[in-house]
Amino acid sequence: MNQFEFTSRQKRTFFIMMGIGLVSMLLTYFMDDHYKHLRFWTNYLHNTVFFAGLAFISTFIIAAFVTAWAGWYVLMKRIWEAFSLFLLPAIILFIPLIVGLWLGWHQLYIWNDPDVVAHDEVLQGKAGLLNRGWYTFGTLLIMGLWYLFAKKMRDLSLEEERNGAGPDFAYHRKLRVWAAAFLPIAGFLSVPLITLWDMSLEPHWYSTLYFWYTGASWFVSAMAVTVLLLFYLRSKGYFPHITDEHIHDLGKYVFAFTIFWAYLWFDQFMLIWYANVGEETAYFKLRRDFYPVLFYANIFVNFALPFLILMRNSTKRKVGTMVLVAIVVVLGHWVDFFLMIKPGPLMEAQHLAGEHATAGFVPGFTLPGLLELGTFTGFLGLFGYFVFKKLTEAPLEPANDPYLEESLHHHA
Repeated sequence: MNQFEFTSRQKRTFFIMMGIGLVSMLLTYFMDDHYKHLRFWTNYLHNTVFFAGLAFISTFIIAAFVTAWAGWYVLMKRIWEAFSLFLLPAIILFIPLIVGLWLGWHQLYIWNDPDVVAHDEVLQGKAGLLNRGWYTFGTLLIMGLWYLFAKKMRDLSLEEERNGAGPDFAYHRKLRVWAAAFLPIAGFLSVPLITLWDMSLEPHWYSTLYFWYTGASWFVSAMAVTVLLLFYLRSKGYFPHITDEHIHDLGKYVFAFTIFWAYLWFDQFMLIWYANVGEETAYFKLRRDFYPVLFYANIFVNFALPFLILMRNSTKRKVGTMVLVAIVVVLGHWVDFFLMIKPGPLMEAQHLAGEHATAGFVPGFTLPGLLELGTFTGFLGLFGYFVFKKLTEAPLEPANDPYLEESLHHHA
């Protein structure tokens, strides 16, 4: 089967997931009104950034493989095209955060408080970037530009499908130009957005490795989600030409970027520890002292487990093993973003409220609770519904891609 059918049962499942997410967010909002509903807003930001990142990095993956003249991935490229187009819903998801920033609905970013900035020389020095205007127009314009490239690459792919490869592979040549142009745009323009969305939650802290670290987390998560989706669709009779060799290559990417992520984690930690600069070490001290379970579990779940399981070459071809690792990786890196996002706003809010930071258990912050998992389920349902809808709009196997034969006869 080469044309995906989005069944009513699948739609119902995604609607139930979105319903769980909506109920979880409503309960989070009304059950906790501390610090302007901080638990709700951090949950919303956490999941918006995570799934927006999957869309962005999928666009990057397509651009990188096209620019590299890769062929092995062609059979599964429709999945990444569908992921990449989620950039449009992601832009919409950021609008409540932006409106809340202007209207004072949330207390996520202390640089948005004029009274705090007036007495803080560090925040005054960073005000050129850390301001509502940059957050608003930077998010909308940069993500809009990313979506323009994602949509253009998708359109060229569909034109190639409808009209054939064209004389001298005209469509693919145009695609290669757009893909190569996107790579530096993705690299440079992701920096201000990651700074604004995540790193500025603790604006006195900074790290030049943070952007690589975030991108690596998105990349390995996207590969893991791809593995899970491929196995599911293969079980339904789709993607009959996806072989163990393709899965093996996806497993190698999960394995390789797990190591790369761990390298960045250690590098960032080691260099900041070695420098012993108060502004920098505070980031890790906060997480080690107040979030010890997540701090140490993070490196075990996101590095040690996938590394040890996937080290053996044969495990990358086994369905059960790859599904297990993919689930661990997706949930593990979702928790990694939880640890990146949650501590800063809570500590800043407690400080502004004149309270002393506590190492005691804080629901929804010390560890993800049921409401956090419910919110994640809702966002996952929205992401899944959108992706499945996009998969119906084109044949799953691109018949006129010039590298299709290479993908069909791929050997890892």
